[in-house]
Amino acid sequence: MTTELRSDLRTEDGLTLRYWSWSRDPDPALPPVVLLHGFAAHSRLNWEGPGVVEALLAAGRRVYALDARGHGASEKPHDEARYGEELMAADVRRLADHLDVPAYHLAGYSMGAIVALLTAAADPRVTRLVTGGVGAGVVEVGGLDTRAMPPELVSAALIADDLDEVPEQARGFRALADATGSDRYALAAQIRAAYRGPVPLDRITVPTLVLAGDADPLAVRPEVLSGAIRGARPVVLPGDHLTVVREPGFAAAITKFLAAG
Repeated sequence: MTTELRSDLRTEDGLTLRYWSWSRDPDPALPPVVLLHGFAAHSRLNWEGPGVVEALLAAGRRVYALDARGHGASEKPHDEARYGEELMAADVRRLADHLDVPAYHLAGYSMGAIVALLTAAADPRVTRLVTGGVGAGVVEVGGLDTRAMPPELVSAALIADDLDEVPEQARGFRALADATGSDRYALAAQIRAAYRGPVPLDRITVPTLVLAGDADPLAVRPEVLSGAIRGARPVVLPGDHLTVVREPGFAAAITKFLAAG
């Protein structure tokens, strides 16, 4: 029988975040897995719906998933000073403190992948890492690939009253925000604060899996990213940025890679 819990986490700057936990006879010898969702999504959409949580539970893992600030069931301020992947990485470390775990495996998708990379570079408790939905842009421009996702266009798309004013390039993010019932002003604040500096990939020394969809414009040339992380390897699956997470090989690749650790 699966046990599912939802709990609150208080951040260092006073926000209340929601995190989810699942277990089903977990193997106590295995580190828990922490999952970080993508921009405009939330934990259950990105990880439970596509079957990743179930695959991990079937493999004897205890699973945690954090709704990032501004997303899902977490608090949603409209001040961009309360956002950015560096703050989100601090939230992940605080969650690990709260759970009192000596080690954990970490998987992040899209925005969550940037958070995961920053976390793994700073937290020695991360012993195995999975990134999805990012590629060469992390190395070449820092953070999410702004060449494919200009932040100013996405921000404008999110706060536009008239959908006819939304640029074609950004309509997918507006559609996702509307479909998930998101606070569009909170999301716009996050995209304006999105991480744009160099990601300290040289500080990541744990085994790393780089997953990417073959038609994902935000994850082109994943081998460039894996080549910048010692011991990393890329895996390319069919799909674009939104659909690859539902490709059966996605959950299988994550589960198999984390089991190897």
